[in-house]
Formats: sequence, structure tokens, C-alpha cells
Amino acid sequence: MSRLLIAIASIFLCFTATAVEVTDLYQDVLKVTDKSRDARLSASRKALLNVLVKVSGDPQADQNPLAQQRNKDISEYMLKFEYDEKADGELNLVVKFEANKINALVKELDLPLWGTRRPLIAIWLAIEDNWRRELVTQESYPQLEKLIYSTASRRGLPVVVPLLDLQDRALVGIPEVWGNFSEPVEQASSRYSAERSITARLYKQLDSESWVLDWRFTNDELFEENRLTGDKQQTIALMIDSLVAGLADEYAVDPNLLGQVTQAAFELKGANSFVDIELAKRRLQSLSVVTQVTISARTPDAVHFTISHTGNMSDLQKALKLDRAFEAFVDPRTFYSVVKDNLEYQWIGL
Repeated sequence: MSRLLIAIASIFLCFTATAVEVTDLYQDVLKVTDKSRDARLSASRKALLNVLVKVSGDPQADQNPLAQQRNKDISEYMLKFEYDEKADGELNLVVKFEANKINALVKELDLPLWGTRRPLIAIWLAIEDNWRRELVTQESYPQLEKLIYSTASRRGLPVVVPLLDLQDRALVGIPEVWGNFSEPVEQASSRYSAERSITARLYKQLDSESWVLDWRFTNDELFEENRLTGDKQQTIALMIDSLVAGLADEYAVDPNLLGQVTQAAFELKGANSFVDIELAKRRLQSLSVVTQVTISARTPDAVHFTISHTGNMSDLQKALKLDRAFEAFVDPRTFYSVVKDNLEYQWIGL
């Protein structure tokens, strides 16, 4: 039994390492000129507004008049602060806030609440400059690649800019990104365990100094093109903002419902061993909206759980959608949809 438990623990640790958990959602890092009280206070107030943007997924949250009023009481929300002094003399202030108090403030501001588990997005970006097209990588456009990561980090969005090494280029080149060819891009993105992929193309407008950035998700139902204009850096930052806002609309929950606990019947197929069942139970318990998981029954083809969760059924389904371990079950023998009282999923596992 002890060996079995060790095996479960080791498998679970390997599995959770693939989950995208935003660990710095309730903190912010800002550059300061010195360690004076005034500089720290000003930066801390700005940090609170930035954290509200990250936690809610709303890029306009820092413009909320009530939020700007609340940040005057900065000590009510702060957990701690510390300085990070770089070798080149740059001084940063790291401000950490109490999660429960920030969540309560988000609720007071009537903003959505987006949990710490968020989808990893692969960003494939092609640039046309002086009639020459090239894909953005750390080698080709290091400043733009750094901008993508820094902007996404400030918004609390996990992203990856593909390496574009031989393995990537065997599947994806400039034509696939420029034309948003979904299949090869998604196949290449699976290497990075990306939940979603987007393709983007950046080029200059004719007879203008302005740049145009078109970006799209690769999955068919979200194929609609988004167009932004400005300079290079501005359009990329706006793309990240738009991307975060769209994902928040999809995954964020109403904080007013978080105090209400309800139960749902959950049927899981494909979890055939004790290890699979234990892993599935732990994965369910790790979801941000889940408070308790119990096994209610086991049949030859499924395990039945009772899940206690906050929010509504839609919030639970959003959380499940973000976890690769589960996939909504579709009976191939059914020619029409059947409304069921329970959630029916397939165990995908590792």
C-alpha cells in the first residue's frame, strides 16, 4: 500500500507540473527611484490598481473611480513589500496583497473574478517589414518577444512564444502563421502544452507610418479576426489586453455567487484503476470553484462523484474546461443531444 501511495504522489506531482497556475496574481512589481516613503506609497497604490486588472481580467478596472478611491487605504490590502535591487542599479518594489481582501474588493467594485488557473496561450506572430516577412522569436525580435511576455505577465496571462527551432519549423512556417492555418499551428503548439493558440500578423499600412496587427484564435469557432492599429509596441500590448479581456469573459466568474455552495453530480468515464480515480478526485478538488469532492458510486463503466462548488453550474464547467485531465463526454451512438441532470466527462489523465 505504501508503494502504491508513493506512486500516486509521484504521478500527481508530475501531472500538476503541467497545470498553469498563476502564482503572482496578487502581487505587482514596479520600478521606483528610491526607498522613500512617498515613492513606496505612490508605487503601492499603483500596484493595487494593477492587481485589480490582473485578478478581474478587465483592462479598465484601474479606471474604476471607486477603485481609485479605495487605493488610498492601501495598508488595508497589503500583505508585505520588499525591494529588489538589480546589479545595474535599477530598484524595484515588490508589493504583495492579501488575496481574500482583494477578492472582496473585486466583489465590491462589481468586477468579474478570474481564478489563478488560467489557459496557456501560444502566440505565433509574423512581421512584414520592408517587404520581408519573419516570425518573432527571441533571436529575431528579442525586444518584441520580451514585450509579449512582460505585458502578459502584468495581465496575469500565461503565454509562450514558440522557439521556432527545427521541430517547430517542420510543422509551421511564415505561410501557416500569416494565413492562420489551424491544424499545423495547433499541432506545433501541443509541444508547449498550450490550451489555446493564436496567430498574428503585423505589417505597415499603405502610405502610412502606422502598423496594423491582425490576430485570431486558431480554433474554428473563434476564427473571427481582430484588427488593431498603432506602432509596433502599442499594437502588441493592445493585442494582449484584448486577448485577456476575451478570455476573462469566457472564464471569469461572478464573485457575488462565490459564497453560495451547491452540489453537482459528476460522472467520469475511463478512470478504471484506483490510481486514476484518486488522481481524478485530486484534480477535481484543485479546481478553484470546488470545495469538496466525494465518491458516491462506482459502476463498471464510470465513477460517480458528488461535487460541492461555489458559483453556478456554468462556473464549474468553465473550470473543468481549463483542465486537460477532463473532456466532456459525447456518446458516439447518440444522434441527438440528450439533456442530463449530471455532468458527464471522460478521464483523459496524463
